[in-house]
Amino acid sequence: MKTGRYNVGVGLLVMAGFMLYGFLLIYLRDFAPDKEAWVASYSVGKHFEARLAHVHGNLFALLNVALGFVLARLASASDRARNVAAGLGLSGLLMPAGILGEVYLGLSPIFVLLGAVSMTASVGVTGLLTLTHWRDARTAT
Repeated sequence: MKTGRYNVGVGLLVMAGFMLYGFLLIYLRDFAPDKEAWVASYSVGKHFEARLAHVHGNLFALLNVALGFVLARLASASDRARNVAAGLGLSGLLMPAGILGEVYLGLSPIFVLLGAVSMTASVGVTGLLTLTHWRDARTAT
């Protein structure tokens, strides 16, 4: 069964990427030659948004891992519904990528909004599928 596999794999890879990004943020805060300027503006502007990208990147990566495992367990749900939920979960990764795009490239926040709506919809659809199609292994025949 493929549904959920990409969510788990991509989620783990994205998590590793944002963990590395966290190391960059630590370097900029504690070890970079201009660390005093970074610390002085740590809670505002681009520095705050960079931390938001780091936090949301790891959160959404973890959500994709969880979604992938749940979707793989819902064999009685239609493939189409599970694929929609899986695709929305992956599309949710536009949010942290969009935040980084805003910070470093000056992109529009549309990607942040699209990613947030996609992840919210994915979690909602997966929740509904779980309530209607979850089969307890002890009672399944």
